[in-house]
Order: sequence, then C-alpha cells, then structure tokens
Amino acid sequence: MNKYLIRSLLAFTVAMGLIFISCNDSWKVEQFEQMASFKAEPNTQGVTWAYVRYNPEGKVRYELPVIISGSTNNSKDRIVHIGLDPDTLAILNHEQYGDRQELYFKQLDPKYYSMPSTIEIPAGQSTATIPIDFTLGDLDQSDKWVLPLQIIDSSAYDYKANPNKTYRRAMLRINPFNDYSGTYGGTLYKIYLGDDTDPLTINTHRTFVVDDSTIFIYAGTRDIDYLDRKNYKVFMKFTNDSIDIQKRKLELWSDNQEYNNFKLGSNQSYYTIEEEQDPKQPYMIHKYYTLYVDYQFEDYNTVPGQRLKYRVNGTLTMQRDLNTLIPDEDQQIQW
Repeated sequence: MNKYLIRSLLAFTVAMGLIFISCNDSWKVEQFEQMASFKAEPNTQGVTWAYVRYNPEGKVRYELPVIISGSTNNSKDRIVHIGLDPDTLAILNHEQYGDRQELYFKQLDPKYYSMPSTIEIPAGQSTATIPIDFTLGDLDQSDKWVLPLQIIDSSAYDYKANPNKTYRRAMLRINPFNDYSGTYGGTLYKIYLGDDTDPLTINTHRTFVVDDSTIFIYAGTRDIDYLDRKNYKVFMKFTNDSIDIQKRKLELWSDNQEYNNFKLGSNQSYYTIEEEQDPKQPYMIHKYYTLYVDYQFEDYNTVPGQRLKYRVNGTLTMQRDLNTLIPDEDQQIQW
C-alpha cells in the first residue's frame, strides 16, 4: 500500500473519530436558547380558559405553569418576574371586536385575586407554577373577565422572556364552575318564535355559575355576545326533590320577569345525572347531564315598540369526564 493511501486512510479515521465524539457529546450542549414562557395556549379568541372551582366562602388556587425552554435542564437559579399586561388586552379587544367596546373582555378587578410578582425556578428544574388565589363569590359572570399577565423582561434579570407573544403573555379568561355548569348540547333544545311550528336550535349553550347548586343560561338564542344579555338570564336550581327514581326537579326563574315576562311552561322542568365507567380506561368516569326545560319569555329589545314572544322547551345535554387518577377532585375534570 503506498504512502499516499495510508495517509488518506489515517486522515479519514481521525475525522470520523472527531465526528463520533462530537455527535456523542452534542446532547450536553444547549441546542436552543433558554427562555421563560407561560404554558397557557390561547384559543381562537386569544384567551386561555382558566377553570376555577366556585367557592363562596374562601379562596381557590389556580396554578399557572412557567417553563424555562431549551434542550437541556435549566442551568441556574432564576427569578422570573410577572406583571399585568393591560396594553395587550386592549389590542386583543380591538382585534376581536373593533370599536364595539360593549363586547370587550374586561380586566379582572384586583379585589378578586392575589398572586406573587416573582416566581423562583431552581437550577436543574425547568418548570414552576405561579399560585394565583381567586375569591370569586360575587363575580358577575355576565361580563367576560380576563386576567392579563406577562413575563417582564429586563437586561438586569437572569433570564430572557420568550419573544413569542403567545408564550410571553397569558390572557386568562376566568371561568368559575360548579358541578352543573359547562357547555351543553342544544340540538333538542327547541326555541319557537310566536306560533311558529319550526323551531330554532343552536348546537351549544354555555351555562354560568350562580352558587353551588344554581347556574344561569341566556334565554332563547341569546349568548354572552348579545348587548342586552343581562336582561334575559334564566336561572336553574338543581334541587333534591324527586319526580321519580331518576328525575329531580329543576327550578327555573328570571331576575327580570317584570320586563321580559318570563313564565314557566306547562311541563315540569327536571334533570337527570347518569354515571358510567369507561370500558377501556376504567379510571375514567363519564357523567351525563340531561336538563329538560319548559319556559316562555318576551324579547322587548330587538324590535323597538314590539314584543316578540318565544316558547322554549326540550333538553340540554352535557358530558363531563373525570380522571380518578388525579387525587384533587377539582382537577379531575377533563375540559
């Protein structure tokens, strides 16, 4: 073998060895910049639903995760600074609703929450949670409350905030819940105008907490984006009064009966709750809620000088899935 070929083989062997060593140690080197981010994925409206168990007598804690990104563990102790972000909330409102300020998300009043201004993430850990304590007993859910938060950036701090706005900011849409609140399917919830025999239907209806055993829904086709929605609340109280083995009475009323002429229909409103274990995942429990309602009301806002009469009857249905492997009952719900 000539000297030229020997030298070429030696050079190739050394090069391959260096490449192997480099590849073997590459996992030790940070592949991405370590930055502070919220774990709060926004929905199409730019907000993140924050589900908080309704508790009229005390505080309820919500844990908002903060993550140090990167391909390796956090390399040092870091103090991440958290602050309010009303400017981004203002931009979000304008993007979603233009100049229709009556539809805007509202910033949650400080009397309803408390939280630290900093959170420590120790070296070797990449995640921590910000404890936000809510006291929401008298919060009016007719308005769309948001707690706008941001990770504050400064050259004096020992971290860099993620420049991506959906990671650096968290627009928490506050949603208290009880055992009965949530989004119900409405394909069998029939809304009749006057003497019409062809009903209007809406696929989903969101309900809101009043207290531990009471929710409210907006009458007919109205939802939270109607300007006059506060005039058309229908309250539903889940009683223990039995109608038969499965059915229990559902009490209905309005807090604006003087103007919307709310009346109960001829049929008794009731609810049922059924529960079953998932056949493939036995730790999952499925609860099925069925509400049958029958009421009437008058729309006195849509057409000036006229009152539109509506009849509403039929069923609302909701499925709530519970993961029993999670010890905290409030966190078992799979939203």
